[in-house]
Amino acid sequence: MDNKKVISLLIPAYNEEKSLPRLYEALCGLMEGELSAKYDFEVLFINDGSRDRTLDVLRELRGRDQRINFVNLSRNFGKENAMLAGFDYVNGDCTVILDADLQDPIEVIPEMVKWWEEGYEDVYGKRATRGKESWLRKEFSLSFYSILQSSTRFDVLPNVGDFRLLDRRCILALRSLRESQRYTKGLFCWIGFKKKEVTFNRADREEGKSSFNFLGLFNLAVEGITSFTTTPLRIASVMGLIIALVAFIYMIVIFTKTIIWGDSVQGFPATMCVILFLGGIQLVCIGIIGEYIGRIFMESKNRPVYFIDTYNDIKQ
Repeated sequence: MDNKKVISLLIPAYNEEKSLPRLYEALCGLMEGELSAKYDFEVLFINDGSRDRTLDVLRELRGRDQRINFVNLSRNFGKENAMLAGFDYVNGDCTVILDADLQDPIEVIPEMVKWWEEGYEDVYGKRATRGKESWLRKEFSLSFYSILQSSTRFDVLPNVGDFRLLDRRCILALRSLRESQRYTKGLFCWIGFKKKEVTFNRADREEGKSSFNFLGLFNLAVEGITSFTTTPLRIASVMGLIIALVAFIYMIVIFTKTIIWGDSVQGFPATMCVILFLGGIQLVCIGIIGEYIGRIFMESKNRPVYFIDTYNDIKQ
């Protein structure tokens, strides 16, 4: 009787037709290597509404190798939601999440499995180098992690992405979190469990083009901050109190000068600057409140996070 543990490989894919053949070759090296004596493998691709031939390539791989499975979403729901679909469908004793673009080194996975066998439930990959990445994008990412860490009550892991091994207990915990406004990197930290760091050098993307631009990064940063902390609301409140206090003191000064010394109220340009400044601060605060209200609005709809079109070409 085969009592091998099962390792699931969860791979979200969006327009990755060029990367998939090379990725499959690398996965075969892993699944038929040293780990094959102790473990069985399942590979689960989540096709997140790709517009190229990604789905056709997955069908070809499935026809060649029954270890390959794929979930085809009804449209593009975004990587965060695609990963939730993966959590719902994986069956392994542990799950390794990696990108389809070959930037996450597959040769690190055996080390992750080793630490998992020693009792760690979340073995996360930390980037020693970030591959080809602009200085501005790197600084933006590091600044975001710093802001999030300083404003939350749990540890946020800098330079850590989705590349990690999760025990079945972690997968079940993540599966239970059905919020539609998702920031999965924060959820990995929020659920807790015993964690272990593994460092790696992130490779450069060799095929295709990343769909993540600065606007996408900015939106993800806003999502992360508003999903895990109300600090921006507190900052807006403190800013309002400080400005109100300064305005009150200034009003007392003007009132005193007018009553005692008879000074006429002058300074139209300065008055306009103050009015515009206060108006700008108010709009910023309203915008911050609006971000949170928008998320309340989306969550209150209680819509499903994703819809499945097919699983291994079987309609769901």
